[in-house]
Amino acid sequence: QVQLVESGGGLVQAGGSLRLSCTASIDFSAMYGVAWYRQAPGKERELVARNYIIDNTEYADSVKGRFTISRDNAKNTIYLQMNSLKPQDTAVYYCNASPFGNVADYWGKGTLVTVSS
Repeated sequence: QVQLVESGGGLVQAGGSLRLSCTASIDFSAMYGVAWYRQAPGKERELVARNYIIDNTEYADSVKGRFTISRDNAKNTIYLQMNSLKPQDTAVYYCNASPFGNVADYWGKGTLVTVSS
């Protein structure tokens, strides 16, 4: 069974930084894309950042210039560096991996990030 495990969440003051990590039982380098999503209370899950194997990256407008997604293929880990955090960044953050072909995405169980004002 495929497992994605997030870590690095926690409580931080506004303006602070956190780095989320995601490790997996699958080879991230073989995925078409890897991504971070988030879901705030009472809201739908939304894309935060995605990195494609073709080295193309996209970010939600709300995090551009503050968040950075990266991969370490040697460690089979993806990261989300989050700087200048705001209270509205408070959410459960999910790791996501998209395989090639008509195969459903893989998801982690999430890690909670809380930003206090």
